[in-house]
Amino acid sequence: MGERRAQVLRAAIELLDEVGLDGLTMRLLAGRLGVRAGALYRHYPSKQALLDAMVAHLVTPPADAVPPLDGPWEERLRGLAIGMRELMLAHRDGARLMSTFHDPGKEAVRFYHGLIAALSAAGVPADTAAVAVDTVVAYVNGYTTEEQARAARTDARPRELRDRAFRDGLELIITGAAALPRGVPAARDGG
Repeated sequence: MGERRAQVLRAAIELLDEVGLDGLTMRLLAGRLGVRAGALYRHYPSKQALLDAMVAHLVTPPADAVPPLDGPWEERLRGLAIGMRELMLAHRDGARLMSTFHDPGKEAVRFYHGLIAALSAAGVPADTAAVAVDTVVAYVNGYTTEEQARAARTDARPRELRDRAFRDGLELIITGAAALPRGVPAARDGG
């Protein structure tokens, strides 16, 4: 990634944290960088491309920070879920941003498929592994979107209670995946 492109990306993430996803505009970002909005399109052909780059940047840890995918598959899913939620909570509207992506980037796709492969290698049928990872990702995004929306209101629950509720829901998903018979693919698409 070129230095100027990386600078635009960093500024977009900073701006997201300040004004939220609805306030993040190419015009405001250009003003922050001291350029005209059209200049940003040399680095990102559309706002969607910028949002995709933001998601890819946030979900792709540095190579030396990726934990090894070993240990029980249940722990791998827990680690994925907890890490995703913390990442989303670290940024204003982080969960909403994650749900905007069209192209998550090669590294994120590789990590996702690597997790499915790791679960399969641990004895989880491939279909079940894919469903389990998809379900956990959807749960984390939905839970965290709601959590961030409520945080803006005065009736937000304390973090400790939100963490406990999150873990309880996650355990329901993992327990359900663990209860599926080995060697029997999970039902998909109503079938």
